[in-house]
Amino acid sequence: MIYVIALIIALAFIIIGIVRWKIHPFFVLLLAAIAYGFITGMDVADIISSVNTGFGSIMGKIGLIIFFGVAIGTILEKSGGAMVIATRMLKLIGEKSIHLAMMMTGYLLSIPVFADSAFIIMNSLNKALSDKAKVSYAGTTAALALGLTATHVMVPPTPGPIAAAGILGAELGSVILWGLIISMLSLVSCYFFATKIASKVKIPIKIETSPDALHKPKLRLSLLCIVVPIVLIVLKSIFDYPQLELTTSPVYPAIAFFGEPVISLLIGVILSLLLPDKLDDKVYSATGWLGDSLLIAAPIILITGAGGIFGAMLQNSGFAELITESFSGMSIGLFFPFLLAACLKTTQGSSTVALITTASIVAPMMPALGLEDPFMKTMTVLAIGAGSTVVSHANDSFFWVLTQLTGMDVKQGNQVQTLGTLTLGVSAMTIIFFITQIVN
Repeated sequence: MIYVIALIIALAFIIIGIVRWKIHPFFVLLLAAIAYGFITGMDVADIISSVNTGFGSIMGKIGLIIFFGVAIGTILEKSGGAMVIATRMLKLIGEKSIHLAMMMTGYLLSIPVFADSAFIIMNSLNKALSDKAKVSYAGTTAALALGLTATHVMVPPTPGPIAAAGILGAELGSVILWGLIISMLSLVSCYFFATKIASKVKIPIKIETSPDALHKPKLRLSLLCIVVPIVLIVLKSIFDYPQLELTTSPVYPAIAFFGEPVISLLIGVILSLLLPDKLDDKVYSATGWLGDSLLIAAPIILITGAGGIFGAMLQNSGFAELITESFSGMSIGLFFPFLLAACLKTTQGSSTVALITTASIVAPMMPALGLEDPFMKTMTVLAIGAGSTVVSHANDSFFWVLTQLTGMDVKQGNQVQTLGTLTLGVSAMTIIFFITQIVN
């Protein structure tokens, strides 16, 4: 009983600390983990060991991966490569299908670029095209925002899914493959939401002209730094699939090396350096684009490390054994991580924090929940991602980015963004459930 009480206290502290007291999530997670250790009666030596090993093991797995993923996105954004991809996507799909165009552009951009940054990049184009096509600005905004959110929470190299996969021991290539499929399928209902429901919200469009960027990278170079790492990671997953028996192939050592996520993403960073018009200190200096990447990645890496500490504390306290006994024979499976992530997302606002915290809590429970085999680990990561979309409202920074840039009031933001993320999360979880029923 003390374990459950300690966990409830820790979760309450995490939510109140982040939402009410505005403490940085890293310190909240760290203090909650330590408090949990003391409440459950762990030895001081075990608490210190959990802090050190929990942080160190997670950093060894995904610290560099998160940084490299952020670096690719930052350079893609600042070089203008993201806008080049967006513009070509719009031309490819066509202005007549502007909702689909905005949704698919957001879907692609949010894989390397943070959702709020990508929305800022795309909003002026979204506004101009909505005005030109004479369609509802709210509808196209919903399509863009939901496209961005879908891959933000379910497709690496976005930091949240990378962190969750590392904490749960899920194979990254499998998460990418299934994440792309499930996030795409979940957008079907979101498309109808954007065109039939969100489009009824009326927002005036105010066009502000701005000078075009002087330098625009080539499309093939812009895509290269995204596509190559993903292809390498997925290729390694295919070669590692036991039934295919490809590990004896003479090319396997090369595939295994270059397909390792940390190496493939490093290659992506190197390829992204082809995008700037000139490779100088504005790109690689401590105050340049790579320096900005460090500033963006550092809090995410620390939060992920603190989540690792929390998970290690739960594991070492004996909580896993208790959960195994309690949940034995129950069939709650993937719905537990989904609902926990949804609760954390709704109460504290950050999808990344919800992903990391939920993965840390669920990790010791995987055998009891019947989620320990490789496929179910992948589905657990995606179920947590689906939960971490439900729902975006006034305590989510992305909610305010969206409403302030488009001129929506809070009520309109709830009608477009809050209801839209509920549609996305529930759709994704429904698809995940049916896929597991078919595959298993």
